[in-house]
Amino acid sequence: MPPYLQERSDGVCISVKVQPRAARREIAGLIGNELKIKVTAPPVDSAANEAVLELLAEILGCARNQLELLRGATSRHKQILVRGITAAQIEDKLR
Repeated sequence: MPPYLQERSDGVCISVKVQPRAARREIAGLIGNELKIKVTAPPVDSAANEAVLELLAEILGCARNQLELLRGATSRHKQILVRGITAAQIEDKLR
């Protein structure tokens, strides 16, 4: 299992580092033990947080309400809980 994924009893936790105001939305690979995600939204009024959650929901093929921001509302380093999908499925879809 990749270092950015952690299985929990209530779902799978993804550790991410966000780059707001990027030129395009994308998963940009690994940085240390985190998955780097670039979004075009600015880090104002939770716009970047929402953009990250929407991008992940789109890539993982799940509903937006299956994702929850656990930590890092005002930081670039975030932890996102994904419900209803296994760590193996997340790993496959992020490749």
